[in-house]
Amino acid sequence: MPTPHKTRPDALTMEVVELIGDVVARFYSDYEDAAAEHALTGAQARLLSLLSLEPLPMRKLAQKLKCEPSNVTGIVDRLEARALVERRPDPADRRVKVAAATEAGLKVARELREGLRFAREPLAGLSPEERESLRDLLRRMRDA
Repeated sequence: MPTPHKTRPDALTMEVVELIGDVVARFYSDYEDAAAEHALTGAQARLLSLLSLEPLPMRKLAQKLKCEPSNVTGIVDRLEARALVERRPDPADRRVKVAAATEAGLKVARELREGLRFAREPLAGLSPEERESLRDLLRRMRDA
């Protein structure tokens, strides 16, 4: 069976890919700076942000952070030592433990979000209609 001929992406597509990479790098840099203001690593800040939405089991956290469960255990240990996270039994299955943000953790997660320059500067420079359009396009890309 013949192999389908693969075409190279056009110049516009390659420019868009480059720009997405630049935006992602800028976002992560800003996130690292915001985390450092709270004496957190970027990974700790991302985990805390996830837990500010809902308590999650370690395996689910590892999937969302794209890392090994043993790494998540270490991150949770360090956040738990600072009273930002706690382990609780999962209400759906008492044999499973979930990590949950404490009140102090929720406060830090909120401050992290509010401290992101990325949201205040480049995105704030777009009109509400432009942000909606960008959101819709990013959702389409994510869901493709």
